[in-house]
Amino acid sequence: MPFDVKSNPLLDFADLARFDAIAPEHVTPAVDALLQECRAMVARVTDAATPATWEAVVEPLDDATERLGRAWGVVAHLNAVVDTPPLRAQYNANLPRLTQFWTELAQNEALYGKYKAIAASAAFAALTPARRRVIENELRDFRLGGAELPPPQKERLRAVRERQSQLSTRFAENVLDATNAVEWFIDDRAALAGVPDDTIQMYREAAQADGRSGYKLTLHAPSYLPILQYADDRALRERVYRAHATRASEFGRPEWDNTQLMVELLRLRREQANLLGHRDYAELSLVPKMAESPAQVLEFLRDLARRARPYAERDMAELRDYAARELDLPELQAWDLGYASEKLRQARYAYSEQELKQYFPEPRVLSGLFKVIETLFAVVVREDRAPVWHDDVKFHRIESRTGELVGQFYLDLYAREHKQGGAWQDDARVRRRVGGRLQTPVSFLTCNFSPATGGKPALFTHDEVLTLFHEFGHGLHHLLTRVDEAAVSGIRGVEWDAVELPSQFMENFCWEWEALQWLSGHVDRGEPLPRALYDKMIAARNFQSGMFVLRQVEFGLFDVLAHAALDPATVDAGALLRLMEEVRREVAVVFPPAYQRMPWTFTHVFAGGYASGYYSYKWAEVLSSDAYAAFEEAGNTLDAALGARFLDEVLAMGGSRPAMDSFVGFRGRKPTIDALLRHHGMAD
Repeated sequence: MPFDVKSNPLLDFADLARFDAIAPEHVTPAVDALLQECRAMVARVTDAATPATWEAVVEPLDDATERLGRAWGVVAHLNAVVDTPPLRAQYNANLPRLTQFWTELAQNEALYGKYKAIAASAAFAALTPARRRVIENELRDFRLGGAELPPPQKERLRAVRERQSQLSTRFAENVLDATNAVEWFIDDRAALAGVPDDTIQMYREAAQADGRSGYKLTLHAPSYLPILQYADDRALRERVYRAHATRASEFGRPEWDNTQLMVELLRLRREQANLLGHRDYAELSLVPKMAESPAQVLEFLRDLARRARPYAERDMAELRDYAARELDLPELQAWDLGYASEKLRQARYAYSEQELKQYFPEPRVLSGLFKVIETLFAVVVREDRAPVWHDDVKFHRIESRTGELVGQFYLDLYAREHKQGGAWQDDARVRRRVGGRLQTPVSFLTCNFSPATGGKPALFTHDEVLTLFHEFGHGLHHLLTRVDEAAVSGIRGVEWDAVELPSQFMENFCWEWEALQWLSGHVDRGEPLPRALYDKMIAARNFQSGMFVLRQVEFGLFDVLAHAALDPATVDAGALLRLMEEVRREVAVVFPPAYQRMPWTFTHVFAGGYASGYYSYKWAEVLSSDAYAAFEEAGNTLDAALGARFLDEVLAMGGSRPAMDSFVGFRGRKPTIDALLRHHGMAD
């Protein structure tokens, strides 16, 4: 179907998205045209006269739905990074229409019949492994979509899924709006004693941008976190902590309170699971994952907690003792933890995060990251040009060493108002073959780091460097795939509890001496990280790692139990808080104040696709740690031959085979937890 690309840039699929031309008013007409095309194609491929073959059914349907997915992906991305009232209105008006279409597709009995006929045909065995995997996944997803349900249950499932998508979107919007709404202007520099100079400069420039003198503080991470880590003023730390800990809850504006959204989401997820024949949503969510049952996930998390708890208890005891003895803080509160931990780190290891940060200016970090990628995977990363949505955004291309285009990526690194918090990777375009022509993949890589201030390049903390490598791991999974079928290309089709394997694998290189020589260069003097500071950093690598592991386990347990153990008929705010408290009593060593409302901003679970899946971070870390151990065993963590094997067996394979097969293909055996424990300093 020809589209009017001149009047609507969202319908231009010739190459990259025209971000410099796309406006909110383009959204609804584009969705109208693309849904019309998709529904016409569904009618065509489900016609009785259409043969049940890959070429007659799967390929043409993929062509139409991929265009719809690409256009809506652009809209969803813009809604996350440049959220404006007109764009948000268009997004929310059209989201139910998209949800309705995808649900219709999953429940289309005629289409389901075509896929079953392909699977039963003699030609199925002759398909490539990737194509067979696509058909098998689609048959599973038809069942999960309700294709086998009677009409009344189908209709109810459609309504449930549509409502869930609306609630999840509203949840994320409430978190963003509640975050944006809080700001403080401070006139007295002395009130910010202890806060690093570059952060002070950021506060000053933020105030100036609002036409104010003094210093502007917000609840966005680059502004909020330095207060808790460095500010000597305990009352200021408490005020900022409380504002952050109560966002999107009953303590703020009623229209941003996420209480009822969470309650309704949990009820609808249970109903969805029951409609599809499952006891609860935790059980349903595991159907396409590696883990076999909620009981297995709970045992995995609790076993990890048992192993980590002695280390976490020691961490907390040392912190309490130091805070009482050296900081005159006999009763350590939640708003003291970051501050006391930074002071203890400096005292014990004779360096500060701020000192380390001076060695990680953005240009040097990106150059080093690209060199690591080039060394391991035999590619070349170059600057490229494309229309972008903000002046901060950079665009690059990845080529083979012979100059062939492999993929491209957008890089949006810095926090700003009207941008969702956190860090993520999303696909802008998937690799696939279209009429004999290879469509190369494109990725969105998004972070929320502190921007440049005072005329110097932005400086990254080591944690931000880890985050950058993490998201690039996801990006490489998407960009370096060699699979040409869209549904299993790159990250698509990979079990959700395995998608963090490449991302967490890449984090390891941020601790290696050789890689850090490429990644670091003092912002004023240029020299790379000195060996003495590196040795201190390595000595502190597992500082409070026990506490960190328990925190991840706490979140994972809460998530699974919220979807498996809570009674949807009686769930309310009190039930969520009681569950959170029960989980903490079981595994935690840190207990926040009663007013803390962590679940109310838990966007991973209530808005980000990790419902009953937050455990995946630790589950996949077993895989990633074990995979990286192969490089450690080789004695060269930048071994190009091992990098090529990881590329061949994991990254290139995408979702075209089970994740365990990819891991075993690389490692030669199934994973063990040993490397994860060793990397966290918990192997003794």
